[in-house]
Amino acid sequence: MGIESKTIQILLENQISVSTAESCTGGLLASQFISIAGISQIYQTGLITYSNEAKMKHLKVKAMTLKNHGAVSRQVCSQMCYHLHKITKSQMTFATTGVAGPGGGTKTKPVGLVFIGIFYQKNIYVERLSFSPRMSRLQIQKGTVKECFQMASDIIHGL
Repeated sequence: MGIESKTIQILLENQISVSTAESCTGGLLASQFISIAGISQIYQTGLITYSNEAKMKHLKVKAMTLKNHGAVSRQVCSQMCYHLHKITKSQMTFATTGVAGPGGGTKTKPVGLVFIGIFYQKNIYVERLSFSPRMSRLQIQKGTVKECFQMASDIIHGL
């Protein structure tokens, strides 16, 4: 059993409600959750907020935060998972934002740069990942999803 199944099993056993807000993973995280039978007990909402406008409209990410830090930043990721919690009341919320490539990278935000955010028990955890720019778009997306589950497992087990 992989980290994804193990983590979902723990969430189910503890009846921890979950919602996701995805940018660079485009629904892969939500798909991983809903591939498990019985997930309707805890999975509430999945949003794909790919554009900055969608992040502002649906997740209340501040325009100034986007302007000052860019969509691929610790600050935006943090606001994504925090406001998703406020909107859905889910006990655990996930957010992903990054540059999955193959294009779109810059010197300061290269292809493979990803931020994962998790809100849980009034805390926001944000992890910065740097995948190899030689990885495919799908490899970066799948790696991000896997790391979401690893991070959630670590948080549930007290880091």
